[in-house]
Amino acid sequence: MQKRKKVWNKKRSPAVTVIAWGIVVLFLIRLYQVFDPLMGNPIFRNGINGRLLEAGRLTPLGNALLSSAVYLILSVAGIVVLIGFLRMQRWSWVVLMAWTGLSLMITLINYFYSRPNYLVMASNTIIALALNQADVQRIFKIRTDQSEPIR
Repeated sequence: MQKRKKVWNKKRSPAVTVIAWGIVVLFLIRLYQVFDPLMGNPIFRNGINGRLLEAGRLTPLGNALLSSAVYLILSVAGIVVLIGFLRMQRWSWVVLMAWTGLSLMITLINYFYSRPNYLVMASNTIIALALNQADVQRIFKIRTDQSEPIR
């Protein structure tokens, strides 16, 4: 029996697949971060039965709910960007590059305040390096010069 050789789609390079998997990893991390703050509170057993604001400030319960809501929004946005990225939409490359830069900045700030998240940092670094490859930029029509060799 002859082994089939995997042939990549001419429009989609292996770097695009690496980026897509990186987005999936970040989605799973964000999904975990949706439920992580709520696990310390009895929200799943008793529901929301406390104050969210007290004296103009968030209570620990309010802070946990706000944090979970933000991570839920980030998770949904990540799926939208992933769908656009797999459909080779130019806007998704731009959004993903901006998102990756911002996320790298936040994880570096957290690193210096002794709260590093190495998995997010590594995923964002891989995504940033893959997004900056010439063939990926040509696929998304970010770079149009054909004379530069692909490395």
